[in-house]
Amino acid sequence: MAHDFHPSLLRDYDVRGTVGQTLGADDAHALGRSFGTVIRRDGGSRVAVGYDGRLSSPMLEAALVEGLCATGIDVLRIGLGPTPMLYHAEAVCDVGGAIQITGSHNPRDDNGFKLVKQHAPFFGVDIARLGAMAAAGDWMDGVGRVETFDTMTAYVARLMQDFDGPPCRVGWDAGNGAAGPVVEQLVKLLPGEHHLLFTEIDGHFPHHHPDPSSDGNLDDLRTLVADKKLDFGVAFDGDGDRIGVVDALGRSIAGDQLLGIFAWDMLQNHAGAAVVADVKVSQTLFDQVTALGGRPDMWKTGHSHIKTRMKQIGALLGGEMTGHMFFADDYFGFDDALYAAVRLIRATGTLRRSVTELRAAMPDIHATPEWRIMVPEDRKFAIIDELVDRLKEAGADIITIDGARVNTADGWWLLRASNTEAALVARAESHDQAGLRRLIRRIESHLSDASINVPFRS
Repeated sequence: MAHDFHPSLLRDYDVRGTVGQTLGADDAHALGRSFGTVIRRDGGSRVAVGYDGRLSSPMLEAALVEGLCATGIDVLRIGLGPTPMLYHAEAVCDVGGAIQITGSHNPRDDNGFKLVKQHAPFFGVDIARLGAMAAAGDWMDGVGRVETFDTMTAYVARLMQDFDGPPCRVGWDAGNGAAGPVVEQLVKLLPGEHHLLFTEIDGHFPHHHPDPSSDGNLDDLRTLVADKKLDFGVAFDGDGDRIGVVDALGRSIAGDQLLGIFAWDMLQNHAGAAVVADVKVSQTLFDQVTALGGRPDMWKTGHSHIKTRMKQIGALLGGEMTGHMFFADDYFGFDDALYAAVRLIRATGTLRRSVTELRAAMPDIHATPEWRIMVPEDRKFAIIDELVDRLKEAGADIITIDGARVNTADGWWLLRASNTEAALVARAESHDQAGLRRLIRRIESHLSDASINVPFRS
């Protein structure tokens, strides 16, 4: 029987919706039928499936597995764990694809699916194709088998492979997300002293929401670092593919600053390597990579876009403002916040500086946080298209890789449409606070032209 997905469900780089409103078990089953058919038609026969700790994830996982099996696909069920653990299973096991059920950092009633096919992200037109197949009922039939596989021990061992870092005193905040049990295993193998917060998986997220890119969600970690006088602290999002870091002074380290630290470390051993960063990061990051002898590359926001771009140009490192970090020098190239935490410990040894000293070595910038402006889902891309047309007509110095990033004498400002929310994303960076205020006024003016009135504060 054919199935129509809600129009907002199939996003650019994953599938995401609100359970009970735009997402249900029938959607998961239909997604399994469509994806399983794609894998079979490409000669594959087995798909790995994992899920995060959200309350709705077991229900969606059961329906997804049923849908996959109904196409004749065998399912390797790896169970509850972070998304990078699913990526690891896909990388090392004999499967044609993989799906993680996860709502990532979205509100707790949201959930969705991240897909991989033949060691590459499955996104964009491929996701749209799944919708067309479901609407037509274009599915293969069969009877697949289900196998349960415990991959956590092997995954933790891979995180520790060739570990050469010094003993550190670290705080770990799992935010009651899916990374908690892995963190508990990992710290038993790491040298030093480790203090854990909220490693019990709880889809109610009773302590704080698992989104380390929101500074307030790091307050418990700051308190732990201060009380225990730790070297630094790390926090993870709900599915363990995004990292947040605070230093010994409680200062958060922005995603582009963290990427700068990793580039500093990586380029010591791989001179001239390419580093991919999303369109939201600071210009100082691109300048820093160049100064270190690397090749900076600005690309679209989104984990699937960054991974794909890295493969296209052979980059060894990538990152986003939101804390997705991608390592391809001695790892698989997918975003893994747990591996990023291990690499940060190792970097303190190779660079011979504490995390606090590494944070201090990053250039000071005058920049806004990442602002989100809620707009109707069916208008967000049209608003950006209209903005780009006006800017081009005015002769602006504009980068249109992802939205509009505009260079001016004061610095740069950005407006783009979010691929995960009904929102626009704004950011600006200048040489000083006066310039930043002028850039903010420009953003406000362009939003006003689109009948959106949102006053910002610099």
